[in-house]
Amino acid sequence: MNLDLSVSTGNRSLKMYASRLQKLEIVTYRDLLYHIPSRYEDYSLITSISTIQEGELVTVQGVVSQAKNSFTRSHKSIQKITITDESAATDLVWFNQPYIVKNFSVGDSLSVSGRVELFSRKRTLISPEYELLSSPRVHTGRIIPIYPETRGVSSKWLRKQISLLLTEIDGQIEDLLPSIVRSSHLLMDLGSALSSIHFPDSMTSAESARHRLAFDEVFYIQMLTQERKNQWSQIKNGMKLTISDEQLHAFTNSLPFTLTQSQLQVIGEVRSDLARTKPMNRLLQGDVGSGKTVVAALAMYAAALSGFQSAVMAPTEILAQQHYNTLTSLLSPFGIKVGLVTSSSRYHVASSKKNKKKSDKLHTTHYPLPTTDVLVGTHALVAKNLTFTKLRFVAIDEQQRFGVTQRGILREKGKSPHILTMTATPIPRTMALTLYGELDASYLTQMPKGRKTIKTWLVPEEKRSGAYEWVEKQIIETDSQIFIICPFIEESENMQTVKAASIEFERLKTDIFPHLRLGLLHGKLKSKEKDLVLTQFREKKFDILVATPVVEVGIDIPNATTIVIEGSERFGLAQLHQLRGRVGRGDKQSYCLLFTSSDNPTATARLKAMETMSSGALLAEFDLKMRGPGQMYGLAQSGSRMLKIASFSDFELLDQAKKAAILISEDLTNYPKLQQMIASKMIDVITPD
Repeated sequence: MNLDLSVSTGNRSLKMYASRLQKLEIVTYRDLLYHIPSRYEDYSLITSISTIQEGELVTVQGVVSQAKNSFTRSHKSIQKITITDESAATDLVWFNQPYIVKNFSVGDSLSVSGRVELFSRKRTLISPEYELLSSPRVHTGRIIPIYPETRGVSSKWLRKQISLLLTEIDGQIEDLLPSIVRSSHLLMDLGSALSSIHFPDSMTSAESARHRLAFDEVFYIQMLTQERKNQWSQIKNGMKLTISDEQLHAFTNSLPFTLTQSQLQVIGEVRSDLARTKPMNRLLQGDVGSGKTVVAALAMYAAALSGFQSAVMAPTEILAQQHYNTLTSLLSPFGIKVGLVTSSSRYHVASSKKNKKKSDKLHTTHYPLPTTDVLVGTHALVAKNLTFTKLRFVAIDEQQRFGVTQRGILREKGKSPHILTMTATPIPRTMALTLYGELDASYLTQMPKGRKTIKTWLVPEEKRSGAYEWVEKQIIETDSQIFIICPFIEESENMQTVKAASIEFERLKTDIFPHLRLGLLHGKLKSKEKDLVLTQFREKKFDILVATPVVEVGIDIPNATTIVIEGSERFGLAQLHQLRGRVGRGDKQSYCLLFTSSDNPTATARLKAMETMSSGALLAEFDLKMRGPGQMYGLAQSGSRMLKIASFSDFELLDQAKKAAILISEDLTNYPKLQQMIASKMIDVITPD
């Protein structure tokens, strides 16, 4: 059968549940087949009824001797089935499910699994799993899978549907993983793995099945990565962007600071890439404040000297505005014009000859595009009516926030442009090599001279009032400013989050800091309102800025020396580290206070790491081990790939799969079906989807 068909084309039950299954990201039969159990219950040991004990998880088999509905004094119904084996009898009890009695007839032979509890002073199985002995064992008498569920879709329902699907496709699963890889890594075949992951004979076979499917997941990502790398290496029509030693020295000497050795090394790598006809495809990682923008600015300077344009894409208007200000400061002394394009400011592009009366409105400010050397923007950069004439360098900041389509469009606007993707989100190297293995990687490992380490303290609930007093004293005595961050309530900023921040703002303003000046910033404010709040804060018209995590990137307030993060246990360490980077940008000692009301030992251990670790890379590795990648990064948006079965902390598996992919990709023509599958999933983008 075709596993890529929608489940809505299936049996009556699948059709009825299709919309509910979408909440579990199950749309096709393949999605259903790869809906992997989150855990298992071991019902494999069959016990005689006479030996069952309270609290045990057991499977018993017997014949139905009685089935009836009864009612309590409050008119609630109880369903009681009595089964008997050769040793004794026991009751099976359900509540308020009168239809269950109709499923049984006296004389039916049943297999029943569940936990033994006391009911009416008798050992009883409460709401157990059950099935006729004449049918295949799916719910009882074996190790059974427990799946991620949603309302109306239970593990029992999923087991039945997946069992039917496995029976229908038995022997039809084509294994595209080369046999040389399977044998060298002792992997079971795909058909056995899919059967065993759902209905294992033992926990050992379940683990072997999971290992095979996890290997597949990383292997195919790496195959796509290798193909993209091969594609990129074949592009030879890029333009050389050169900068002489004299011009480089003129640029570095104009800077108001001294470059770190790490920056000089990365600039050398980027300069070498730009001087080739093969377009650069480089990932630049570095902590907040490590100087990534200066590296990108040097590349833009080289592009302008060579007669070409550059584009910088940022995820938010705040960050785009920040980049515009910084790049203008760095590049304008050399006569390089920097423009800004966002969704809230306007710019008219020249109309086409076919329709001179109708002007195409494009959101931008400052210089017209044809005379702009560098254009900084948000998603507005990928607008259809925005065209570049000489785009040869592209910098993408916080690249994980953009979808593959947006990145691909920007690439197409240039003619094989050199591309530098940047991120301040600390990504463990194993994770980066898996997700972005086709990019050359550079790391900024040093902070500028004079930058002081931010002192970080975990503040439990009982010390909150004392912390508020310390904060107020800090503001008054050092003439500094502070951020107070309220966490997201949902996965992204919404009106409920804004309301919570607004309520906290009023509480702080009225009850805690009545003598100080407070401002409020959140993502639902209009762009002009955000700019006004930030300008006022920068001009010291506020002592305290209460904000949602919208300040995570792009806000540079040198006089802000303290950041207070409410509900810090809600954040991953990577995000906390980025928030912490909002302070410590001046010459004063800076502080980060992590407020928490959680008494969870694991959460406390995570937050305590912030007190002793100042390196984003070390924190990312620590968080990966503690929480896993999904919670760390929250990369659910289009354009991001997170592992569903494998784990980024399984370094050995990641290494094995990558080496296998490199080996097979060197001679992919020997595996035509695998080559066809890889080709069908190839997307002409600069980073993995």
